[in-house]
Amino acid sequence: MPSALVRSSGSSAAGRRVLFMVLACSVAFFIGGLLGFAPAQEEANAQSSTTEQPNIVFVLADDLDYASTQKMPEINSLLAEQGASFEEAFVSYPICCPARATILTGLYSHNHDVRGNKRPVGGFEKFRDEGLEEDTIAARLQKEGGYRTALIGKYLNGYGADDPTHVPPGWDEWYAKPGRFEYYDYELNENGEIVSYGSEEEDYLTDVLSGHATDFIRRAAAEDDPFLAYIAPTSPHNPTTPAERHKGTFADEEAPRSPSFDEEDVSDKPSWIQDLEPVAENVSSRIDSHYEERLESMLAVDEMVGSLVEELEATGELENTYIFFTSDNGYHLGEHRVRQGKKTPYEETVRVPLFIRGPGVPVGSRLEDLVLNNDLAPTFAELGGLEGFEADGRSLVPLLRGQEPPTWRSSVLLEAFLDGKSAREQSDEVEDDEEGASENRNEGSRMDRTAFQAVRTKTDKYVEHENGERELYDLANDPYELDNLYEAADTALLENLKARLEALKSCSEEGCQEAEDAP
Repeated sequence: MPSALVRSSGSSAAGRRVLFMVLACSVAFFIGGLLGFAPAQEEANAQSSTTEQPNIVFVLADDLDYASTQKMPEINSLLAEQGASFEEAFVSYPICCPARATILTGLYSHNHDVRGNKRPVGGFEKFRDEGLEEDTIAARLQKEGGYRTALIGKYLNGYGADDPTHVPPGWDEWYAKPGRFEYYDYELNENGEIVSYGSEEEDYLTDVLSGHATDFIRRAAAEDDPFLAYIAPTSPHNPTTPAERHKGTFADEEAPRSPSFDEEDVSDKPSWIQDLEPVAENVSSRIDSHYEERLESMLAVDEMVGSLVEELEATGELENTYIFFTSDNGYHLGEHRVRQGKKTPYEETVRVPLFIRGPGVPVGSRLEDLVLNNDLAPTFAELGGLEGFEADGRSLVPLLRGQEPPTWRSSVLLEAFLDGKSAREQSDEVEDDEEGASENRNEGSRMDRTAFQAVRTKTDKYVEHENGERELYDLANDPYELDNLYEAADTALLENLKARLEALKSCSEEGCQEAEDAP
């Protein structure tokens, strides 16, 4: 027994009683151990530790395609190899703001109603004005689950335009970037105070966000409450600026040349694809340069993942933390003649990386269940012990624990909506330039031309475009979506897919799950 306890307890009658009780308990525990009760106590303690609310660290890349993650050493060794890789993970609306709104709410875009990156149909203001900030997964975890929450990085497109000091409800700590996508010479809203950063190496955005993230974890780990760290670097989004230390790392790296790259025959594709010119040699070279920069900008994110894991291990929280890594959408790099961009129904933009490690997740597992970004919020809710969290998605927890759910979806809804751009705005933004398209050039000219709704199953994809055009792909035999089979489709298959899509278009909550599970 520690001498300090003996000294402080033996100076009075009350102290002697305390000492007697401690000795009695010690003897009882010793005897209980001899009689076999100690293992039972250990089992109870073990059960208590497994039911403790886990921490959640969520890392969200920006415009990251699935293939690029294969070249990130830390992401692969620390997350994919130490947890689960979801091989069939998708975003329902492949563009930044609607996808992020879905992640925060668990709702399809047709339900949260953020239908684009900019007002009036989308953007931060739409999310705020719809009252969605009060009911995000972070707000619920903070209020009902006792979580300490922090957002670090990109929030929603358009955030900060009217009030750069705005801090939404539900966040204990806030390090958000107002404005656009600068990697140097930018500002952060740090808990309601605008802090300016310059152009020195230490000001590189991803590194600054990484520092805030590890600092938050260090301080939160010292408290008794569980924590949610929502970390959203802007890499590899345009202008795709690598850190100085990483420039040239992927010199002469060629962008993937899948069978869909510079698709030769696009006569069966939608009219806007048919209008695209074949990828010329000089354009192909620019695509390669852009791909190199994207990979190089991701290396700082890769190092961030390593720092997060290292900090969690140092604080003793790694074994009680789930780490999620994904992207808000994929990205085109010449596939189907699309030089750069997203907001298409094709696999290059709707499929995203999703790696998860944490307690009970089978190490090195590769899962082929259809999962969506609207599953993330329900998953966080179940991990955090929330009840009554209503969402269109479903919790991934059974899959993370290696269990076979009674039912699981056989299809997902893909959707994209008109953003109301004028014809003049579109024509101004469609022109390409020598440096490659900006974000507006990527998306603007196609916003009103790529509105679609689609159903994707394990084997087929059926697309209905706003202008009446249709696509159908046999993914089992044509994974690169080269041959549109709509005109010659089997009638029974087509009717089944049309019925599935019709049920999904306006579904909500349990109705979405029923529609997704339909045979």
